[in-house]
This record gives sequence, structure tokens and C-alpha cells, in this order.
Amino acid sequence: MVKDMTEGAVASILIKFSLPLLVSVVFQQLYSIADSVIAGNFINKDALAAIGASYPITMIFLAIGTGMNIGCSVVISTFFGAKDMKSMKTAVFTSIISSFALGILLTVVGFFTSGFFLELLGTDTAVFKDAHDYLNIYVFGLVFLFIYNICTGIFTSLGDSRTPLYFLIASSLGNIALDILFVVVIPLGVPGTAWATFICQGVCSILAFIVLMKRIKGIESPAFKKFELNMLGRISKLSIPSILQQSFVSVGNLFIQGLVNSCGIDVMAGYSSAIKLNTFAVTCFSAIGNSVSSFSAQNTGAMRSDRVRGGFKVGALLAAGVAAIFSLVYVIFASGLIYIFMDSSDMNNAAAAEAGMGFLLTVSPFFITVGLKLNSDGVLRGCGNIKAFMITTFSDLVLRVAFAFILCPMYGASGIWLSWPIGWSISAILSNLIYFFYCRKIRDLKTE
Repeated sequence: MVKDMTEGAVASILIKFSLPLLVSVVFQQLYSIADSVIAGNFINKDALAAIGASYPITMIFLAIGTGMNIGCSVVISTFFGAKDMKSMKTAVFTSIISSFALGILLTVVGFFTSGFFLELLGTDTAVFKDAHDYLNIYVFGLVFLFIYNICTGIFTSLGDSRTPLYFLIASSLGNIALDILFVVVIPLGVPGTAWATFICQGVCSILAFIVLMKRIKGIESPAFKKFELNMLGRISKLSIPSILQQSFVSVGNLFIQGLVNSCGIDVMAGYSSAIKLNTFAVTCFSAIGNSVSSFSAQNTGAMRSDRVRGGFKVGALLAAGVAAIFSLVYVIFASGLIYIFMDSSDMNNAAAAEAGMGFLLTVSPFFITVGLKLNSDGVLRGCGNIKAFMITTFSDLVLRVAFAFILCPMYGASGIWLSWPIGWSISAILSNLIYFFYCRKIRDLKTE
């Protein structure tokens, strides 16, 4: 269902729009979490470490797809809010075509560089082969990943956050079933988890594309071009900074993964478990930020600056509430959550579990800072102020990586964990200060 967010009660619209996105995050994260849980429990600790070693590399590819999604979403939302359906449809098809081409390019690049990146990270020889096999299968599904991401971005740009949720629920449940089939029933090992993801993402992306095409066809508009270089330039103006922002964050995580790998397989396995839980929480905050971004973009196109400011306030309250829930759950149930990923009866897993709990107990009390940061980032991005958005994101990245390298020699793995709350806290202050400074410009809807 297409939804115009330029009219109606801000809180009601934004909450109803955000909730399906939050539920979508739950099922989206089931992909990577299911892989790790099944590998850790039904194969061994080394399998969990192998998936963990490949995780930051897969996140680079996902970051590029997400960055493309973000840039396209802002452009499409702005045209939709301005009721310019001709330009909106041109933006939709230009986004899909360019995402498909980018997916093919990165499939080729990823296949020939996956081993190099694993070696660069100093991946332990005991898990290298499994990690390499997992990555090679993953990159062959990049086209599906990119198409699904761009379809999701277009649905949310049109105010529809429910349709992507339905696809994710079906795909995530299918992924869990195939994980069990390919690991427990047919013992394919770590590659089996990658094949499960590949198949489910492929089916999901094709179905999402078909439904999107029917939805776009149902929107009346004058004749439009299905690809336009000027439109690609406009999309690229927002997408490239977002891709760079998302990619640099993932590259920063590669550096941190390298430090983690230097601490041994137990820390690698514990970190692999804890980072999935951390990513689960942070992705929920990102979903709120993305919903605020789409809301802000539509209302920027409609010249409704009052609603942009209202969206910021509602988004901040949502982010704070969700962060409080995650913090409490992760602190209270840290041990039980980590042992979801590994056999608690196996004493060989004790050191890995301790490392994972250390990470979780260090970072989770600071979730509110990253939640508030991503909310203000969402408004800045939705209003087109990409410069400010990138400044706040890079500050988080640079601080986290720098402090990880400074503190690791002094405190070991615990020093790496401390870099997260330090980076989050400083960048959250910076992001919100920039928003309040920029608030006067938002009143006039003048974007940089």
C-alpha cells in the first residue's frame, strides 16, 4: 500500500510506518543469526569462528547495497512527496537498473578478492577454508541482495513498510529451514549455511521485484523514461556519499576484526556471537532512522518543515524506548544470549562465551547514544544534508577504530570492546548538535 506521509498526525504515521520496519529487522537478522546458531551448535566452535571471520567482509557488500538503497530512497521519497509521479517512476527504474549492474560488478570483484581479504585479516588457518567457501557462495548472491534491497527502499519511499516485511518473514523462516536441512540433515558444513541464504535471498528478491512492478504500474503518471543519466546523477549525488559512508564503516570493522583475530579463536568465536546480537540492536535503531529519513524526505518535497521537526522528536522517543529495552535484556540475559550460539554443556566453549559476554556487557548500556545519533542522522539525510550526515558517521568510525588500536595493546580484547561506547557517545553528541544547528535551515527547507 502506497502511503502519503505529508498529511495526518506525525506520531501516529511515523509509529505505524516504523513498526513494520522494526519487525522486518528481526527477520532480516535471522539470516545471519540462524547461520551462526546452527553452525555453533551443530558443527563446532571453529565453524562459528569461520562465519564470524567472513562476517565483516560480507558487511562491506551489504553496506554498498544499503548505501545505494539510502540514496535512491531519498530521491524517490522527495518526488513522491512533491506528487511528481513521472520523475518518481524514472527514479525507480533508474535505481533498479543501476543496482543490478552494480551487483554484477561486485560479484566478479568479490569472487576474486575474498581470499585476499581473509588473508589480510590474518584469519586463522584452522577456519580459513570454511570462511573462504562461505564468502564465495555469498558473493554469487549479490545480485539478488542488491535487487531486494533496492525494492525494499522503493517500497518504503512510497510509504509502504509492510510489503517488505511479508517477504522477509517468509524468506527468514525458509532460511532457517534450509539451514537445518543443509547442516543437520545433509551435513554440508559451513557452506550449507551459505547455500541456504543464497536460495532464500534469490526467491525473495524475484518475488519482491514482481510485486513492485505491479505496484508501480498501478500509479498513474505521464509517459516516463525508464533510464535517464540526469536522474542517475541525482541519485548518485546522494547514493555515493551513502555508499562511501556505509562502506567505510564496514572497512573500519575489518580493521577491528583483524584485531579480534589476533586475540585467538576463543575471542573470534565469542565476538562472532556478540557482534550478531549487537548488529541486531543497532539495525533496529537504523530502521527507526530510515523511517524518519523517508518521512523527512517526503515532507521536504511537500515543503512541510514543521512535520520534519515533529518527525525528529517522535523518532528520538522511539529510539530511546527501543534502546532501553535492548540494554536491559542484553545486560540481564548476557550469558544465556551468548550460549544460544554455542553448546553450553561443552566446557571448551567457556572462554569463547566469556569473551562474548564481555563485549555485550560493555556496549549494550550505551545503546541509547547510538539510537539518538541514528535518529538525527536520518533527519539530516532525509533533508538532503549529506555533508553533515557523513561527518557524524565518519567521526564514529574513526574514533572506534582509533581507540580499538590504542586500547587493545593495553587491555587486550576488553580494550577493543571499549572503543564502541567511546565512538558512539562522541558522535551522538556531534550529530545532535549539528541537527539543532541545522534546524533553522530546516524551517526554510533549504538543504545543502
